[in-house]
Amino acid sequence: MSLGDGNQSSVTTFILLGFSEYPHLQTPLFLVFLTIYTVTLVGNLGIIVVIKINPKLHTPMYFFLSHLSFLDICYSSVFTPKLIEILVTEDRTISFKGCMVQFFFVCAFVITEMFMLAVMAYDRFVAVCNPLLYTVAMSQKLCALLVAGTYAWGGICSLTLTYSLLELSYCGSNIINHFGCEYSAILSLSCSDPYFSQMMCLAISTFNEACSLLIILASYIFIVVTIVKMPSTGGLQKAFSTCASHLTAITIFHGIILLLYCVPNSKSSWLLVKVATVFFTVMIPMLNPLIYSLRNKDVKDMARKLIHTNLLSHSM
Repeated sequence: MSLGDGNQSSVTTFILLGFSEYPHLQTPLFLVFLTIYTVTLVGNLGIIVVIKINPKLHTPMYFFLSHLSFLDICYSSVFTPKLIEILVTEDRTISFKGCMVQFFFVCAFVITEMFMLAVMAYDRFVAVCNPLLYTVAMSQKLCALLVAGTYAWGGICSLTLTYSLLELSYCGSNIINHFGCEYSAILSLSCSDPYFSQMMCLAISTFNEACSLLIILASYIFIVVTIVKMPSTGGLQKAFSTCASHLTAITIFHGIILLLYCVPNSKSSWLLVKVATVFFTVMIPMLNPLIYSLRNKDVKDMARKLIHTNLLSHSM
């Protein structure tokens, strides 16, 4: 298979090991991941529908939240169905092209979500620190540009990293010690010098993580300073409630990313990498709608109204 100018590979398919070293856990894991994926789809679609049909929620905060839910559905759907499939079938193969496509999309969606969380932090900063100018500062045009920018940047970064993998040769083992096409797992199978690809990944990952965290930290430092200066406890509670859900989501998302950064690249650490990736690609998309719906009064109230309306319509 030709991968580029003067770059050849004899590998046309990869074999995903997944959690095959634990055969007795295959069925329980299948049931767990299938349940989680179902909850992820229902929860995130529910948030999108609630925001769409309720005019009260047509604000910048909920506009960004609907895109966060969309991203959760997308990157969970890139990884989870294949994970579920290899738990119950003997065929654990994925084509070379399919592997690269999977990597491209999951990378694009993760980077996009990283900056979507940063955009949401900026939105909370404007809402808390400049409440009177909020609707003017966070105009529809600006919101659309911010969202478009996150998607475009995620696509550019992912395209660059995917290209760096395609430039490598794969002529040895085709067994990926993972349940999906994760960057380090693919890189470990290369039979050419991976130095350029590693440096490219390090540069892009460090830049993205540093920039997104810097935006988030700066936004919340200003928010904390503003909250401390608030004379009334009512304003303090309202400001805290608008930020608590977002802070929880950020802590989980970036906490797992930093954990993956800190894991040493050795065979003994592959299980930890796989478990952390499960949390990142399977658990986070399920937790986000729970975090935002359980801690958000507007979303909870609208969800209750929908359920109540549906129950009444069925009972009549």
